[in-house]
Amino acid sequence: MRALRALGLTAALAAVFSGAAMAASATDPVTLGSAHVVDEAGVLSSSQLAAAEQRTQKLSDDTDVDLWVVYVPTFTNPSSSEDWANQTARDNGLGPNQYLLAIAVDSRQFYLSGDSSGPVSGDQLSTIEQQHIQPRLAADDWAGATTAAVDGLNAAVGGGAGGGGGFVWAIVGILVVIAIVVIIVVVVRSRRRNGVPGGAQTGGPPLEQVDTDELARRASSALVQTDDAVRTSDQELEFARAQFGDAATTEFAAALAQAKANLDQAFALKQQLDDAVKDSEEETRAWNAQIIDLCERSNQSLDEKAAAFDDLRKLEQNAPEAFARAQQERAAAASGVDTAAQRLTTLSASYAPEALATVADNVEQAKQRIAFADQQLAAAEGAIGSGDGGQAAVGIRAAEQAIAQAKLLEDAVDKLGTDLAEGEKSVAALIQELEADVAAGSALPDPDGRVAAVITTVTTQLTAAKADLAGPARHPLATLKGLEAVNAQIDGVVQGARDAAAQEQRSRQMLGQVIMQAQAQVSAAEDYISARRGAIGAEARTRLAQAGAELVQAQQLQASDATTAMQHAQRADQLAGQALQSAQGDVGEFEGGGIGGMFGGAPARGGSGGGMLGAVLGGIVINSLLSGGGGGGGMFGGGSGGGGGGGFSPGSFGGGGTRSRRGGGRF
Repeated sequence: MRALRALGLTAALAAVFSGAAMAASATDPVTLGSAHVVDEAGVLSSSQLAAAEQRTQKLSDDTDVDLWVVYVPTFTNPSSSEDWANQTARDNGLGPNQYLLAIAVDSRQFYLSGDSSGPVSGDQLSTIEQQHIQPRLAADDWAGATTAAVDGLNAAVGGGAGGGGGFVWAIVGILVVIAIVVIIVVVVRSRRRNGVPGGAQTGGPPLEQVDTDELARRASSALVQTDDAVRTSDQELEFARAQFGDAATTEFAAALAQAKANLDQAFALKQQLDDAVKDSEEETRAWNAQIIDLCERSNQSLDEKAAAFDDLRKLEQNAPEAFARAQQERAAAASGVDTAAQRLTTLSASYAPEALATVADNVEQAKQRIAFADQQLAAAEGAIGSGDGGQAAVGIRAAEQAIAQAKLLEDAVDKLGTDLAEGEKSVAALIQELEADVAAGSALPDPDGRVAAVITTVTTQLTAAKADLAGPARHPLATLKGLEAVNAQIDGVVQGARDAAAQEQRSRQMLGQVIMQAQAQVSAAEDYISARRGAIGAEARTRLAQAGAELVQAQQLQASDATTAMQHAQRADQLAGQALQSAQGDVGEFEGGGIGGMFGGAPARGGSGGGMLGAVLGGIVINSLLSGGGGGGGMFGGGSGGGGGGGFSPGSFGGGGTRSRRGGGRF
């Protein structure tokens, strides 16, 4: 009976592989010739290849941009789509105005490589990838991917805002620094005196009279301001609960819950506007108007409770007690800085800098928040001594916000360490499974060499994974992604050799690993954005909100629909990565060419400028003084998120650029 089963299995596998159309092969970085389109995967017909060549040549003729497109079966040496494309670009001497789209047909990966000093920004390249190229590839429209890349680059160059605004941004930076003081003094006093709601916008023409581009800008700005208001109000609610209990904060909690629901709906609409599906003029206007309406209702709801919330805290009456409590919290946060620093040092001895990028400056940022808290507490102490309870309340409140962010920054270091350790366990487990698959695959019939090609790819990735796991500079989450990619390939080879129960168990295990990875990515993005929200615009916030929604979907479907859950988990991981990339770009602009750069880069450690600038980066200075209302934290992050080429790229100052950019992905 066992011999008959083996014979039947061999026959079934032979039937599967006999239908293979072509042998898949791993491909090293290629040498580019005179042609702009290289098809080593054989997916384009002769007419499609000629048409693609014409389109890329026309792009070169009409603009200062060149595009090369390379189709290969799979990437190898390196196997990462990003590394493979960038290596090919470097090997062939591509310049800042020259771009390379690399597509691995069999492993279904792609990446659009471009220099950060070129005319198309990293954010624009990501938009071209996700909104133009990826949908074509997902539909196996290989020729359409070239057309989409050409159209995207042409639009980016033709409609871009241009580079060199360093001097202009320097002036803007100076004006904004000056404006901080004016805003704090004038707005706070006028609001307290006149009772103007924080989120209300008065004056100006009705929305139906505003042009579409301005409507989109207002919607993005409203998202940033409302997100800041909700985050700040969330922290303030926790402070009030700790002091007065749940019963006393019921109404404010209900208002905050409704504001969050409105904000989630607004972010979902923004994601629809940003996705690959082209929207009509009517849809664009209607959705942006709805975003503005949802945000205004959220702000109005929070502002209506702000007066009662401030009365509840009664800081004017119990400022000495609140001051003493804030001092205790500050001492705990200061102690946590040392612990976080030690933890980061320990992690740095084991993990690559790229693996720790999201928390690399957390210790310094936490010190800045504590320095700012010290300034505010000192001012509050003086105000208490002079009997000015109102000024004491403002200082204590700002200090509480800064202390909460310091704790968030400290906790993020430990959280990432836990995620990296879990990633290592997942890598080790997946290595064992893939080795077993390689052994099983090696015993299978291989009439066309397909099995051997897949085994070669998997073996290469396994060797790299083992080296990473044993090395002093590990990057387990990135390594796990690489293993998951080749696992999908070898699963197609050996899944017929597994019985149904083993196949189900393997699928569940892989889903758990992908969800764990997505959770780590979403958590890292959430912590990064929350602690630096003063610099971060609508795009990063939108991607993060959608990533969270996708992760919830994956978790809810994990037990009932593993296939759909896997899709949601992969999408959550991708969106969280985009959120991080966009957020890091916003912070880079803030520190390198915005406010921070005005003072020689990173704010001075522990000094008064460092404390103030760190607080502005964290969205504390203005938000904490505006009673949890609409806030101005977004004034440094833009609000231009939906519009395209505004702002400047992190690599636009100085000489050469870099091709390092998180992007591409699977299709």
